[in-house]
Amino acid sequence: MTTTAEIIIIGGGVNGLACAYDLAKSGMKKIVVLEKGYLGVGATGRCGAGVRQQWGMEENIILARESVRIFEKLPEELGFNVFFRQGGYLVLIFDEHEYDLVTRSIPVQNKLDVPSRLLDPKDVAELVPGINLDGVLGAAYCPTDGVCYPYAVLWGYGEAARRLGVDIRTHTEVTGIDVLDDGTYSVTTANGSYNAPRILNVAGARTKDIAALIGIDIPTKPHRHEIAVTDALKPFLDPVVISLKKGFYFSQSLRGEIVGGIGDDNEPSSYSTKSSIDFLFRYASALRDVFPALGKVRIIRQWAGLYDVSPDARPIMGAVDGFDGYYHACGFSGHGFMLSPITAKLLTELITTGSTSIPIDTLGLTRFDKGPLTKDPYVVG
Repeated sequence: MTTTAEIIIIGGGVNGLACAYDLAKSGMKKIVVLEKGYLGVGATGRCGAGVRQQWGMEENIILARESVRIFEKLPEELGFNVFFRQGGYLVLIFDEHEYDLVTRSIPVQNKLDVPSRLLDPKDVAELVPGINLDGVLGAAYCPTDGVCYPYAVLWGYGEAARRLGVDIRTHTEVTGIDVLDDGTYSVTTANGSYNAPRILNVAGARTKDIAALIGIDIPTKPHRHEIAVTDALKPFLDPVVISLKKGFYFSQSLRGEIVGGIGDDNEPSSYSTKSSIDFLFRYASALRDVFPALGKVRIIRQWAGLYDVSPDARPIMGAVDGFDGYYHACGFSGHGFMLSPITAKLLTELITTGSTSIPIDTLGLTRFDKGPLTKDPYVVG
């Protein structure tokens, strides 16, 4: 049996469901979302849930700022509480190089209406009582950054999309794609085939594998990243605390747990989502160093997910020359959740009107053929 649609969205994570909702809201009627597992099985359900606007490149600052503006109104928009808590982000500074980076970046962020500011160690201690300031020169802080519950965002977008008629099909893995003589796409799954003049490929770390089915080469690599959670504690930590140099991040959930992770520069590219004891030791050591009073707190669980890493750690999104009706978004390098609202908005504009309200030409695949790449210095992990 073949199902026809106006667009087939491959991937039922936050980007897929947000795009489905925005496209349906724009007036598109026959939208099918294909998810190989259950909703949230991939990166969305495994992410650290941070949402920040503190970046070094104007491109990322603008995208994150617009995402925050959408997140702020999302409960009203979707009729669903997504638990967006704007407790801020605190970027600790450990050396002169970081200090120079932060003091150069804050004016750029402020110019773009992101209210970040520089804190001295005394300010940091007042904001986060009990934090270890050994070696800390100060910090950058933005009060409108925060955290959001990933499953609530996913469920909110999913239910809102369904109310608008979107057909979301779980446990439906894509096994093949053919470009037909009339330029439309035939998508094969174990549960039947689907035809549409448009495809939106937002399958996370598997986006490159889906694209390869029709001969598109996306230069991303999957990398395992792990997260651990402690016992619930009394609330004491409002901002997300991160270090660009040391690669860690910690936040406190609404239940009181400390949720965090730490990157590993030696982690090889793979699709593994197995947890490791090595990560657990590094996480525990970093948490104890930042918050000495938590040295005896219990870690109650850990898990792993995949970062979809591009060569410059910047998103890859848009159309592809020579493939009319094909669109994708990938390569977010650990920041796909925080950028999902604006990603959906821009892709919907591109698909329905052919242009976007924020230029995304620099995020296309062709940049990898044009010489040196620029990586944002605010990438963590």
